[in-house]
Order: sequence, then C-alpha cells, then structure tokens
Amino acid sequence: MRWWHIAPVLALELELFPEDAWSAGMFWSELAEAHPGGTRHYTVAVTPDGAVVGYAGLMAVGGDGDVQTIAVDGRHQGTGLGAALLTDLVREAARRGCADLLLEVRVDNTRAQRLYERFGFEPVGIRRGYYQPAGIDALVMRLDLAAAPAAPAAPADRPAPAAPAAAPEDLDEPADHPRPDVKKDTPHG
Repeated sequence: MRWWHIAPVLALELELFPEDAWSAGMFWSELAEAHPGGTRHYTVAVTPDGAVVGYAGLMAVGGDGDVQTIAVDGRHQGTGLGAALLTDLVREAARRGCADLLLEVRVDNTRAQRLYERFGFEPVGIRRGYYQPAGIDALVMRLDLAAAPAAPAAPADRPAPAAPAAAPEDLDEPADHPRPDVKKDTPHG
C-alpha cells in the first residue's frame, strides 16, 4: 500500500465498516511506519484496471505480530482474496521473526472467524465492547507461527489464491498520482 491508495482504501473502509471505520489519519499514521525497518506492513489487492478491492495490514514489534486490518470488497468476498491477503500477512510476520500473530475479530463475524480458523488461529479471549460506537465484543485469536503452516490448504474445488502483489506501477510513485504537498512540521513530513 502506498499513500495514493489511501483514498480508495478509505472509501472501501467506510463501505465495509461504517460504524467503526478508520480515519484517513489512521491510515497515514500506519503507512508512516511501513518502510524498511518499520513496524508495519500494508498491502492492497487491485483489479487489472487499478481498482482497490482489498487491503490488509500487519504490525510487527519484537517477536509479536498483530493483524491490524483486513478487508475485501463485498463483490470479491468468497473468491479467496481474503485468504490471499491473510497469507501475505502470515508470511510477512514469519519473515520478521514473529513467534505469535494476534488479531481481533467481531464476535458476530463468523465468516472471518472461519477464515482465521482455517489458518490455525485459535480463540484466546474476548475484549468486551471493543468495536465502538456499537459496543460489539471482539474475539481475540492467536496463531503460533512456529507451529503453523504458512497457509492453509486450498479447498478441493478451487486452487489456492495467489498472494497479492504490487503492480509494477505501484513500486514507484505513478505519474497520475503526484505527491500532495506535505508540510515539514507534520508527523508525515
């Protein structure tokens, strides 16, 4: 994920999580730590025409990893894209030497819980009222990376999805997305 992905990611965030969506500032703060040697890793999934249809983020500090966010456009759910994004985060956490990977998921989001269970995540607790303002509880899940495979086996009826990869134009700033002016005294400048 690069800074020019924030606007489409934020639009998807607001569509998928209207009650507890992250702000643009939160994404900017996360990306400020997504550099070589930083504590964050963010990725996007894009269609061939460049539309953002999914994103995911990881925080890795010391030997601990935490899935910060994972989201897939509703029109692409059930296609294996969520598994591909999660595979990317699990592999990156392992590459960074994390022993454990934690995440929070809404207790009412059984579809996501099933995905995490396929990867070997196990419930370890509840955070009461975690998702605000609705006051929905979060199920805390943990994956022991030393004991877990890099990704679950693909269902028998379809091949395993490929992990998302940056399109070549995403590696550098695209010409049609000039960098906005950033004041030097801001946290992002």
